[in-house]
Amino acid sequence: MIRFDNVSKSYPGGHEALRRVSFELPRGEMTFLTGHSGAGKSTLLKLIMAMERSSRGQIFYDGKNLDRLGRRGIPYHRRRIGVVFQNHSLLFDRSVFENVALPLNIAGAAPRETARRVRAALDKVGLLDKETLNPVVLSGGEQQRVGIARAVVHKPDLLLADEPTGNLDPELSAEIMNLFREFNSVGVSIMVATHDISLVRDFGLRQIVLNQGRITQGAFPNESLR
Repeated sequence: MIRFDNVSKSYPGGHEALRRVSFELPRGEMTFLTGHSGAGKSTLLKLIMAMERSSRGQIFYDGKNLDRLGRRGIPYHRRRIGVVFQNHSLLFDRSVFENVALPLNIAGAAPRETARRVRAALDKVGLLDKETLNPVVLSGGEQQRVGIARAVVHKPDLLLADEPTGNLDPELSAEIMNLFREFNSVGVSIMVATHDISLVRDFGLRQIVLNQGRITQGAFPNESLR
């Protein structure tokens, strides 16, 4: 589904965030992207989202070269991807329902279809009874689940999560990760960027490990990069 072929990303001033990164994320797989703060995890996710362009190398999404994606093609590419952020990125001047509905409104979905999908997504994350509330009154874990509902409401092929449990305690972190596994079980490909090594160990999934912008490990422990 995703293939990085010798990808580097440099910024003005000479900072090289990624250096000759190569890996594949097969369709339907759930993978952890790990590494220290500043290792290049967020940059890698931005490249997948076409929020950034690579400096060298090639990135493929379902066989299409993202570096050849024109300006008009970027919104359609992003509609295939759901994104979950550490800080939730919710709008506190709108209700839970309205926050989750945002991707569908942007895509021009009909109101009736929007309502059906939003309520299905909220039901999946256990927040159907909170749809009329303002997110500010919810707990941190509930706000994160609203963010997850918003990320999956448009039925993406791929879910990217950038430090989704960074502000949560271990019990809530496990709940969020179990939600991801449920989505993965129905075919959604998932990449979770995290520096929480204990969380990674508990779930035993494949890791892509970054160190100073380079991949140092790309599979299960003691396995070679697939």
